[in-house]
Amino acid sequence: MSGDRSRRRREDGGRRRRAGGRAAVTTAVLVTVAAVAAACGSSPASSSIPAPRGLPSWYSVPLPLPTAPGTLIKAQKVAAAGLDGTTYRVMYTSESVLGKIVAVTGLVIVPHKPAPAGGYPVVSWGHGTNGMADQCAPSLDPDGAVPMTNGLLDQGWEVTASDYQGEGTPGLLPYIVGVSAARNTIDIVRAALQLEAAHASRNYVVWGHSEGGQTAMFTLHIGPSYAPDLHMKGVVAGAPPSQFNLIYQFLTTSPYRYYLFMVAGAYQSAYGARAAPVSKVLTSLGLSLLPDLDKGCSDYLSKVIDKYTISQITTGDPFKIPAWRTLLSQNDPESFSSASPVPLLMIQGGDDEQIPVASTQLLAQHLCGVGQDLERWIYPGQSHAGVIGPSFEDMTHWIKDRFAGVADPDPYGPTGLPGIQTTTCPS
Repeated sequence: MSGDRSRRRREDGGRRRRAGGRAAVTTAVLVTVAAVAAACGSSPASSSIPAPRGLPSWYSVPLPLPTAPGTLIKAQKVAAAGLDGTTYRVMYTSESVLGKIVAVTGLVIVPHKPAPAGGYPVVSWGHGTNGMADQCAPSLDPDGAVPMTNGLLDQGWEVTASDYQGEGTPGLLPYIVGVSAARNTIDIVRAALQLEAAHASRNYVVWGHSEGGQTAMFTLHIGPSYAPDLHMKGVVAGAPPSQFNLIYQFLTTSPYRYYLFMVAGAYQSAYGARAAPVSKVLTSLGLSLLPDLDKGCSDYLSKVIDKYTISQITTGDPFKIPAWRTLLSQNDPESFSSASPVPLLMIQGGDDEQIPVASTQLLAQHLCGVGQDLERWIYPGQSHAGVIGPSFEDMTHWIKDRFAGVADPDPYGPTGLPGIQTTTCPS
């Protein structure tokens, strides 16, 4: 559910190298949002949670937190020489899957083009699997946080990118907890509205890939009700995980089996030990490895778990354990029983090595059955992460049509490669 492993190695290494030096960024400007906090009933911060070890002091969390999700806590202008826009690192409030207000960090990237009347339309990015530890936070590396960032900025769109709860902020990332990541991805749009220099509009589209594809699916599911103050115009879900029982079988002998280990630790952290009894799904060896989740990013976890077979670290099929079957079902887009009013585009590579192509076919069939307005584009010969490049211009056209109010299903057909398989729901 992540990009190519070589790309992850470069990104993880770069983040670790850069993390220690972020405090010295000379262009950083701290923006205090005292008025916003006061409006939410919060008093000035009397204490704070220190920044995670190795991260800049900016990542300290002031307390008490504002009580409303989507409240901007602080922002910092940062250098991002490769981007055609002005980049801000932001901290804001969001809501955990259990309804607790939490601090989350991320990026707001503002185009150099003048803002249109009403502000820049926003594309809110949901990142793929990069680990669960603080040093994995994409906001530590603004230049590499969002694929094709300049292509989005060149359209005159503002880009927001949540780190998700737990990366850069207290606790573990709630990996593959769809509602949590969806709230984080929506709330950063609300936060951008409070950053005066961002000139953001309330119109937004969500784009996510892999883990972020699941995030995108859950923004589709909760967006209109969770944030009626915003206007969600469309959702693009790249290689969204679904049919979790099939993916479990697919991953057990895969180099990506460490994803399964991540889910076990993440669900216990997100839902608590009673709702997610991790001792029922992990062996004593697996339990002993849980602290590694907070020690490194994807490459580190891959190396840790590569030493073992799945049977050495897990007790067997989690779908045979009622508590775990319930949680996995709740986080599977296959569980959606009603349509969203928001149009959906699913994109995937035909040779995806991490998410079986058949799983998105089954998901599309299910969603069509409940009346969802959707399109699904499969790019022949493309890998899990490799599909992003060939599909980008097609996706950009689709997003542009959503912001312009073009009817959906869109009459536009993808042209990024010959032989693209397209699916739309029968009318």
